[in-house]
Amino acid sequence: MLSKIKKNYFLYISIFLMLYFIFSLLNGERGLFSYFKKNKILKDLKNEEMQLSLKINKLEIKNSLLTDNLDLDYVEFLIRDKFLLGKKNETVYIINYDDN
Repeated sequence: MLSKIKKNYFLYISIFLMLYFIFSLLNGERGLFSYFKKNKILKDLKNEEMQLSLKINKLEIKNSLLTDNLDLDYVEFLIRDKFLLGKKNETVYIINYDDN
């Protein structure tokens, strides 16, 4: 038995090394499966970043409407929304009386 191992020593070592490298290639920290997991996490984080940047842009627009040039239509919308002075999807009619 020992003589067979000595004869095929190089074969056993090469098979062991090949199996080790194949296992590391597929399942290691830098392996193929880990690559796909990290790629999925990267896509999810990019989507989350895009959603957060859109939300920030919307908040900046709302903030700009309330700071420098006061937009009265937006203020009216906020008053109706916060103080419930109107109902959702209502139609507002403005009647202007001209005495001419």
